[in-house]
Amino acid sequence: MSTAIVTGQPVPGSSLENDLRSLGFDVLMAADAAEAEARLAAVPADRRVALVDARFVGHPHALRLGLTDPRFPLAAVPGAVTAQPAARQALTHALVRETAGSGAPGVEAVADGVPDRVTGALGTDGAEIHRPELGSLVAVVPADPQTRNEARQAVAAVDDEAVRLKSAVKSRDGFFTTFFISPYSRYLARWCARRGLTPNQVTTASLLTALIAAGCAATGTRAGFVAAGVLLIASFVLDCTDGQLARYALKYSTLGAWLDATFDRAKEYAYYAGLALGAARGGDDVWALALGAMVLQTCRHVVDFSFNEANHDATANTSPTAALSGRLDSVGWTVWVRRMIVLPIGERWAMIAVLTAATTPRVTFYVLLAGCAFAATYTTAGRVLRSLTRKARRTDRAALALADLADTGPLADVARRVLGGRGLPGLAVPAAALLGGAAVVACSALTGYGSVLPVAGALVYVLASALAVARPLKGALDWLVPPFFRAAEYGTVLALAAKAGVNGALPAAFGLVAAVAYHHYDTVYRIRGNAGAPPAWLVRAIGGQEGRTLLVTVLAALLTASQFKVALTVLAVAVALVVLAESIRFWVSAGAPAVHDEGETA
Repeated sequence: MSTAIVTGQPVPGSSLENDLRSLGFDVLMAADAAEAEARLAAVPADRRVALVDARFVGHPHALRLGLTDPRFPLAAVPGAVTAQPAARQALTHALVRETAGSGAPGVEAVADGVPDRVTGALGTDGAEIHRPELGSLVAVVPADPQTRNEARQAVAAVDDEAVRLKSAVKSRDGFFTTFFISPYSRYLARWCARRGLTPNQVTTASLLTALIAAGCAATGTRAGFVAAGVLLIASFVLDCTDGQLARYALKYSTLGAWLDATFDRAKEYAYYAGLALGAARGGDDVWALALGAMVLQTCRHVVDFSFNEANHDATANTSPTAALSGRLDSVGWTVWVRRMIVLPIGERWAMIAVLTAATTPRVTFYVLLAGCAFAATYTTAGRVLRSLTRKARRTDRAALALADLADTGPLADVARRVLGGRGLPGLAVPAAALLGGAAVVACSALTGYGSVLPVAGALVYVLASALAVARPLKGALDWLVPPFFRAAEYGTVLALAAKAGVNGALPAAFGLVAAVAYHHYDTVYRIRGNAGAPPAWLVRAIGGQEGRTLLVTVLAALLTASQFKVALTVLAVAVALVVLAESIRFWVSAGAPAVHDEGETA
């Protein structure tokens, strides 16, 4: 429930009260600051409250943006300010001060009304106030009849609904999404909003559609592959629609953040599994390709996340490479080319859908792997050049985020203490992570199943992991440490499962990597929501990345191939149960962040 307190004398012909009620507010009137204070004190503490100037003239969507967004404790537009229950105290204190000073000389001559003065007082107190970008929308407090008439004419000149519908689309999307999906999915979002559907319901529908697509692909028939391609595109349309519905109706939620953050990966990786099952029905084993695609795609995302976390709040964060990129973005056609060649989710899913319908799962995976490898090389090379040519000074927050993304466990902590906690200088940090990871993956891939050499490689990797995180990750290329760790862990599982050579080993490895990858994505979205990493007990319980890597190599050395397959399956189930239980507990809790992503995930 929400309550709006309209301050000042009502203006004849104003639609303000109706607009506020249409946004779900109970409306109370207050003649001045003192009466507004009394009205505010009577509103139940669990309600959102808003102070609105009775002279306000503007679009209903401007009020919606300023007063109903659930992501921000305090928000304001000209003539209106709102506070969620968590920020009520700050709003009350600011209003009390305005009431106490209302009799001071000169106050009555101030044109701004109570809401704008309270907003100013909140800013003086250092409160963080969200001020939405209104663009062509009008939100003003006219001081006289002439300016009021001009403001009303400005409101009439702009189509409120058209602006609202346009703003439902992400400000930055890929070529395929922008030109082939959003032109009609925004209307589907509006249709859903008018029928009371929630973004979470649309997100769930998208997941179910993708799972049905995976099931069609698993049939291994041409008709099944065609249906799978069509349904995958339909799932992507719904995936765009849920975010557009959230922006159109401003229905953001913690549960929605969790669903949206995880379902994209669940849909894509389930589809990979469906393709592998379908290929197996036709006598072609592509599980290694499916797992390779998941490993490559997950590592790509970790590169994105690590680089962004390392640099988003860094100082002196400029470079010639970044300047060149900015100049290229000023040329229209280069923007779309550069967005397409990184193979973002829209282009990638469209490619997978077309190839599924027209070719075979093997061809689909070959093209997908080649495209993602090129995209990963392009983006990573550009970011390495930026990092080497800039003089950025990274913050403690960035170093902590990279340490959390590294996901090191108790073995690395023990090794670090044994080594005396000494860190490595400069570029030796990512080099240690790379060489340690290469050692364990090479030992796993280049020796026969059952060899003890991968165990030796894993022990070297544990020491390298300890050295890599022995000091805060603030170096120019330290953001590469988490991606190197991901590639080492996932690559080791892939290599050992492939070497086992028994039916079911690679699907079991696929399940294990999927469970661990979920944990890593969950970590990312908690960090992006400023909620910190998962609790330390969870990282210890699932061993940390170096512990799991060593465990898998030991199991491969001690067990037969058939027993190894069973062990991978048990490990996958155990990790999934622990990680999912804690993740669900966190994301449905009241304190979880409403993560909202305005950019398209690669």
